[in-house]
Amino acid sequence: MTADRVPMTVDGAENLRRELHELKSVQRPKVIEDIATAREHGDLKENAEYHAAREQQSFIEGRIHEIESKLANAQIVDVSTIPNNGKVIFGCTVSIINTETDAQLSYKIVGDDEADIKQGKLSFNSPIARGLIGKVAGDIVDISTPGGINSFEIDSVEYV
Repeated sequence: MTADRVPMTVDGAENLRRELHELKSVQRPKVIEDIATAREHGDLKENAEYHAAREQQSFIEGRIHEIESKLANAQIVDVSTIPNNGKVIFGCTVSIINTETDAQLSYKIVGDDEADIKQGKLSFNSPIARGLIGKVAGDIVDISTPGGINSFEIDSVEYV
């Protein structure tokens, strides 16, 4: 049984590849060196440096496995190669206006691992993104958020 493909933007995949490279080429060799140094200090049962280095090694190996798995199951979507038909889709950047407050917001709809609201990156599984996907510029959408139902007008949709 194969795992479902998980959508990911090109940037998201590149960030994971960079982190994987850092873990494999910098952090893993360093922690192996730290373990060797700690072993030279004698009794391993009471050697805090050794145990800390082994714990760090376990974390690094776990993270490497996690990233490799995510990349293997990723369906990388390059929205810039898709003709813009004005529809909100995964990977697009959408500008919306709150119809009550006139506040304008802009979000890039991304995968779960890439989501960072402070950077304007919204998970495609979030209530706002789910309410926007499939709609087009000019549409008014009512979205249930933790603060209640909000009404938004889709101002623009960019495939960048």
